[in-house]
Amino acid sequence: MGLGTGGAALANPIKSCPHAIFAVAGAPQKSDGIDADQGNAHFWACQHFLAGRTAKTGATTIGPNGLINRRWLPLNALRAFEAVGRYQSFTAGAQALTVTQSAMSRHVSSLEDLIGKPLFERSASGLRLTPAGEVLLPVVSKCLDRMEQTLNVVRNQDMESRPLRVHIPPSLLYQTALPLIHGFRREHPEIRIDVSTSNVTGAPPGNLDMAIVFDRPNVGDMVTDLLWMVRVAPLCSPATWEQHKGKSLEDFLNSAELLHVKLDNEPRGLLWSSYADQQRITLNCTDGLAFDTAFSAVRYAIGASGVVLADIDMFGPEIAAGNLVMPYDAVAADGYGYYLKLHAEDLSDPAIYLFREWIIRHFARQRGQEETAEAEHNAQIMAKA
Repeated sequence: MGLGTGGAALANPIKSCPHAIFAVAGAPQKSDGIDADQGNAHFWACQHFLAGRTAKTGATTIGPNGLINRRWLPLNALRAFEAVGRYQSFTAGAQALTVTQSAMSRHVSSLEDLIGKPLFERSASGLRLTPAGEVLLPVVSKCLDRMEQTLNVVRNQDMESRPLRVHIPPSLLYQTALPLIHGFRREHPEIRIDVSTSNVTGAPPGNLDMAIVFDRPNVGDMVTDLLWMVRVAPLCSPATWEQHKGKSLEDFLNSAELLHVKLDNEPRGLLWSSYADQQRITLNCTDGLAFDTAFSAVRYAIGASGVVLADIDMFGPEIAAGNLVMPYDAVAADGYGYYLKLHAEDLSDPAIYLFREWIIRHFARQRGQEETAEAEHNAQIMAKA
């Protein structure tokens, strides 16, 4: 029975305490991976824990209104849970912390008792996190990472801090973000950055400090900054347009080779199909080549043939240089955008705060320059009309 549920008192209250690290109550002694020096503080924590137990029901008084506060944070149990969750194995987690598997199991069980919910589902096929475990693991991992980093910095001021871990979608990275990162590094050379990229829609997996994601608007528990909303139009090379000049938009798209940009778990023709619906035209969206990234599709359109539905802002330099043409004034918003996401508690990290402010400021400046150029282009067209 979990703590605070009104069940019968546990047979061994010392072992049920989330701070407990001893085989029996009494003076601190060496146990599973914890030495006596560490044991002293936890021994007295155990006494406070036991003093809070209610004699009649065996329940535990954690704090006001039953809330867990710092007095009851079970650091060893949290370390054990994080290691097991990271490796998805009690054996591997125990090896990582150099303790016995039975000690790991006891610590995780005590944490489950403390919060009143299971953290792992154990079955013949293996171990996996429960919904409660999935919520808790990334928070515990980040907290332990931050404590480890800070302790090392305090211990040795000359030691380099860990890199800032940032994820950026491939097309945005190669087309737009690389110069921004270079500018940030010139201004803040003391901040190291590890940049990763993968072709995913929405938040990427992995242990990251922040991520720019390509997604539709959604509500979550992360700090989210809109960098820009995507505006798309059919783009092709000047040579491809020469072959189809004079055709209507519908005839052009049905006679040219369509280049698709694939999205996770979506039909290959989704973006073209949505565009055709907005333009109220009939279009065969099943044929043509498909690419993982818009960057690759645009490069193919420039160097070979075909027409790609691409972001006119991201690929504005190619349009301005004449490598791409936008034959029709038929721009559409496909509902997707680029968002910067991070956890609110990470804003206390100076490096994360500085990088976020830099990215937001420079994307806003770039967007303003693009809007100014577009307004000047439209004014020139109106003057010629």
